[in-house]
Amino acid sequence: QVQLVESGGGLVQPGGSLRLSCAASATISSLNAMGWYRQTPGKQRELVASTGGGITFYADSVKGRFTISRDNAKSTVNLQMNSLKPEDTGVYYCYAHPNLLYWGQGTQVTVSS
Repeated sequence: QVQLVESGGGLVQPGGSLRLSCAASATISSLNAMGWYRQTPGKQRELVASTGGGITFYADSVKGRFTISRDNAKSTVNLQMNSLKPEDTGVYYCYAHPNLLYWGQGTQVTVSS
């Protein structure tokens, strides 16, 4: 069983930045994916960014603005979010996929003036 603990959400004005962090309670191999999904009102949960096995993915909507980073020794994954837009508002969920798919509890990100 792997527990994922997220931190770093909050309220920010458009154009601002936030950094999300996620720590796993067990070692996650660099070959296995870790990343972030988000749930926005009225939409399905979407994959925002992920990294693992030498592959990094970004949703088109966040390319050039978000950066995912990972510390394999600590089994942590971070999401640096810059130039935030109101449409980035939602609940962000960390995930890890070693054997089973594990989820964090979610952290709210609100982009509003």
